[in-house]
Amino acid sequence: MTVVLATVCKDGVVVGSDSQITDKGRGMSYPAEKLHPLGASAAWGGSGARSVLFDVERCFSENSAAILEAPDIGRALQEQVLPILHHHYDTFIPDVPGAEGGGTPSAYVMAAGWRDGAPWIIEITPSGMIGHYADIGFHAIGSGAAMAQQAGSLLSHFHLTTRSLRFGCAVVLRVLQTLDLTSPSVGRPFSLCRIDKDGAHHLSEKDIEQVSKDVRRWEAAEQAAIADIFE
Repeated sequence: MTVVLATVCKDGVVVGSDSQITDKGRGMSYPAEKLHPLGASAAWGGSGARSVLFDVERCFSENSAAILEAPDIGRALQEQVLPILHHHYDTFIPDVPGAEGGGTPSAYVMAAGWRDGAPWIIEITPSGMIGHYADIGFHAIGSGAAMAQQAGSLLSHFHLTTRSLRFGCAVVLRVLQTLDLTSPSVGRPFSLCRIDKDGAHHLSEKDIEQVSKDVRRWEAAEQAAIADIFE
């Protein structure tokens, strides 16, 4: 299971992902980085066929400036991803004897950033459609997306778009930690990237541990409030 999620804060965007890859065809799983830089001011993640995402990563690395400087970032992302999808769809052999259920070449791509004082979160679907989610303030892709969306809804009363990036990092990490507890195919380590007017900042292990401390303080404060009000 894969999950890549993004949330809008008052001063930027936070993107996070797990790192577990599930290979259904071989009946195995392994860790891999799913959150990648998109130039110096954005980040992207993907779910689905690894062969497609490998090509997308190379393409985005070579063309990040053109994408981020384009008048319409969604169209620019689509123009890069569509030829890759067409190539893999055209060369896919669906009926391989003895390899039923081996997967498909479909993949989702989600990118996020901050430009001209405003956030953007854009998804390219396996059919090449463009989805814009900055106005919604939260989005997730991957087989764990439905659970991530539900978790995001349960946290909506915190009004994330009015909160700081520090709180946004805590929210994204808390959602990932919750999915790790409930979904055996969501796995650590987690990746986080905070994006603001100064660019994209991919958090180190030490940075993520500090965010984890914030989450633990948040959870302890919730327990104390419950005890004070209801007990």
